[in-house]
Amino acid sequence: MSDSDPTTYEMTAERISPKRTRIDTGDAEFVVGKDVNPVEFFVGSTLACLNSTGTMVAREMELSIDELSMSVVGDLDYSLYRGEESDNRAGLQGLTVEIDVDTDADQATVDEWLAAVKRRCPVTDNVEHETPLDVTAASV
Repeated sequence: MSDSDPTTYEMTAERISPKRTRIDTGDAEFVVGKDVNPVEFFVGSTLACLNSTGTMVAREMELSIDELSMSVVGDLDYSLYRGEESDNRAGLQGLTVEIDVDTDADQATVDEWLAAVKRRCPVTDNVEHETPLDVTAASV
């Protein structure tokens, strides 16, 4: 266990249009809704975090990865988003990720690598476990 302090993320957002939002991280800016919608951005972030975590874990395990490709499939019922009735939640109903790893390691080592990646990936942790969310609004 580490006694280090957590990293705090603070970002601001500005509505550009009904479907576009500019996000400012303090270090960079990007627009969600221009090239990808928020759900695609979120799902893509899941794959990106698996890649970066997988790279770090492989380096620590001295596991050589020549190539890594991933695919993800998830279902989302937009009924509640559109204001319609639905028995489903508003969010993704689940995600299935497949990772193809080009490595000379045996399957047992790849399984060990994947277990560590799944345990350590911050974004997939937020997908699999409830993260408290407090949203407020103020009239300005």
